[in-house]
Amino acid sequence: MAPIILALLASMGLGRSVQAQEPGVISVPRRLDRITLSADHSHFVRAGTTDRFVVWGFNYDHDDSGRLLEDYWANEWPTVMDDFREMKELGANVVRVHLQLARFLKSADQTDDANLARLARLVKLAEETGLSLDITGLGCYHKQGVPRWYTELDESRRWDVQARFWKAVAEVCKESPAIFCYDLMNEPILTGGDPKEDWLPGQPLGGKYFVQRITLDLKGRTDKEVARAWVAQLTTAIRSVDHRTMITVGVIPWAQVFKGAQPLFYAPEVCGPLDFVSVHFYPKSGKLDDDLAALKVYKVGKPLVVEEFFPLSAGFEETEAFIDRARSEVDGWISFYWGKTTKDYEKQNDLNGALIGGWLKRFQALKVSTKRDK
Repeated sequence: MAPIILALLASMGLGRSVQAQEPGVISVPRRLDRITLSADHSHFVRAGTTDRFVVWGFNYDHDDSGRLLEDYWANEWPTVMDDFREMKELGANVVRVHLQLARFLKSADQTDDANLARLARLVKLAEETGLSLDITGLGCYHKQGVPRWYTELDESRRWDVQARFWKAVAEVCKESPAIFCYDLMNEPILTGGDPKEDWLPGQPLGGKYFVQRITLDLKGRTDKEVARAWVAQLTTAIRSVDHRTMITVGVIPWAQVFKGAQPLFYAPEVCGPLDFVSVHFYPKSGKLDDDLAALKVYKVGKPLVVEEFFPLSAGFEETEAFIDRARSEVDGWISFYWGKTTKDYEKQNDLNGALIGGWLKRFQALKVSTKRDK
C-alpha cells in the first residue's frame, strides 16, 4: 500500500486495526478465506482447499435515494458499516461495489489518495464482516460528475487512464483475502457507428448511466479485436500489481435479447485473461425456457456468475424457479441491496416496499446450496 495512503489511514484513526477506533465495528475479526479457481478452473473454491464456493450476494451500487457509495462514505461511515452487517445477516457472502473513475483520479496522472484510503477502509470492513468484495470499476454513472478532461480523451489515452485507475485500486486491494474479483467495467459496449456518439450511450436509468462504450471508432478493426485489446491492456495493468485476484467483466446478456447472439467479451479469442464469466440476467415472465437457453450461451469453459438479477420482469416464484433450474450451470448469484432493512420496507407500506422487502426475505431464505446438481 502506498505510504501516502497509509498516512491518510493513520490520520483517520484507521492504522492496522479499524475495530479499535470505530465504535460498533465487529471487534473480533472473522477468518476470511481468499476465493480462487478450482484446480481445473471449473468452479470457485476456498484457497488451499477443495471446498466449493458459490457466490450469493448483493450489488451495493447506490442507496435508497440514489446516492453512490462515494457520495456518502466519507461523512456517513456508520451507515456503510450497518449496511454491511445487514447484508451479512441476509445471507450474503459477496458484495459488489461500483467505483467511479473520477473519484479515484483527480486528473489523467494524479490519483485521489483520500478516496483510495477510504477504499482500504472498506476492504478492512469487508474482512471484519466476513464478506468478499466484487470490485467493479471505471464507473461514470452520474454523467454530471464525469470531468471534461476524461470525456475529451481519445481512445488510446482513455484506456491508459483506465489502466492507471486499475493499478491504483489493485495496489490498495492486493493483499486482502476479502477481494473476490475485479470487474473491469459494468456493461461495456462498442460503437454503433454514429460519429456523434457519446462514451455514455442512451438514456439514463434512474438518473444513472450504467452502460459505457470502450471505443467511438473501430478504425477498421473488428469488434473482437477491439474487445481483446481492451481486456488485455486492463488485465495486464492489474497483473503488474496483483497476480492472485480473479478478473472478470460484467456484460449485457445479448443472447437473451437477440436469439442466436454470441458473447463478445467471452469469445475464445477475447476472454483468455478473464477468470470467469459475469452476465447480468433478469428472467422474464413466461420465458423461462428461453432464458435458460440464453444463459447456456455463456457457458464457455469458465465459472459463470449471474452478477445482477432481480424479480424485475418476473415474479418471485418464476425468479426462484429460474435459479433452481439454472443451478447446475451457475456458480454464483448477485442481487441488490439499497441500504434499507426488511423492516424499513415494511414501514413504507407501499408496493415498492412490498416488492423489495419481500424479495430480501425470499433471498435470505433461499440460501443456495454450495453443491451444484449433478
